[in-house]
Amino acid sequence: MSRKPAPARPGDRSRIEVVFDRPQLLGQLFGHYDQNLVAIENRLGVYIAARGNKLQIEGEAESIARARDVLTGLYNRILRGEEIDTGTLDAVIAMSAEPTLDGIIRADVSQPPQVMIRTRKKTIVPRSTTQIRYMEALASDDIIFALGPAGTGKTYVAVAQAVQQLIAGSVDRLILSRPAVEAGERLGFLPGDMREKVDPYLRPLYDALYDMLPTEQVERRIASGEIEIAPIAFMRGRTLSNAFIILDEAQNTTPMQMKMFLTRFGENSRMVVCGDPRQVDLPDIGKSGLPDAVARLDGVRGISMIRFGAADVVRHPLVGRIVEAYEGEGA
Repeated sequence: MSRKPAPARPGDRSRIEVVFDRPQLLGQLFGHYDQNLVAIENRLGVYIAARGNKLQIEGEAESIARARDVLTGLYNRILRGEEIDTGTLDAVIAMSAEPTLDGIIRADVSQPPQVMIRTRKKTIVPRSTTQIRYMEALASDDIIFALGPAGTGKTYVAVAQAVQQLIAGSVDRLILSRPAVEAGERLGFLPGDMREKVDPYLRPLYDALYDMLPTEQVERRIASGEIEIAPIAFMRGRTLSNAFIILDEAQNTTPMQMKMFLTRFGENSRMVVCGDPRQVDLPDIGKSGLPDAVARLDGVRGISMIRFGAADVVRHPLVGRIVEAYEGEGA
């Protein structure tokens, strides 16, 4: 694909032309009824006109540069065989405005990221600059804290990495845990046996697993013990070796529970702690184990702290705006 910018006088609206060398792919690029082009126009304030295998983009210089990079990035993803859905489009648009890791220039979204996670059912690619750093940490560091609001992919991406390592044989089992109820593991008043009591609180972990593996494999691996999903109270007294361990909703642990969980770490294991320090559901907010652990462990060698923000939300764009409204300035 080549690019041919059109000359523009300073102060005027600019126009550039983007040429694609495989016109048969433009239907996927434009989307059903050109919905992808319409979304780019609305989000970036540009006008896009298609003529054959060429696109003309008109608008402010900064906006048309972002639109060009977004279109190029989507096109290159299609060349790699990736599907372009609303989430991918929103993520690429968002990434076109993000700084690089050194904070100097905009990230290059025109090329698909080199880091990705492959599972039996899907390939997970990062949808924000922070997710790129997160995936790199998941592949290299021993203990990772993933901090930030809902919808940023903290748990989902961690489960994908865990499944990939289980499939590859680099770990023997997955252990997925979270506080069973918001105010502690007081389960006796709930109906049913132990699994029926805790399953509603662990459902998000099951959902992520079923996205990564065929249903029969999930059930078989749970039955064999390769995958264990349990409330944090079940971790006491154990040493978790050759395992990928994920703690979800970690903000709802107490400091003693967090210490207990972290000290379960064994040989050839990887541990991910996911949570939002601003969404504590414990009766006494001051007793949350997550901010306590972050304060104690930030900067410790072998432990990564990945912090997500509203810009990293990969659900509906409205979710990001809601998060920003609750957590932005003056919140």
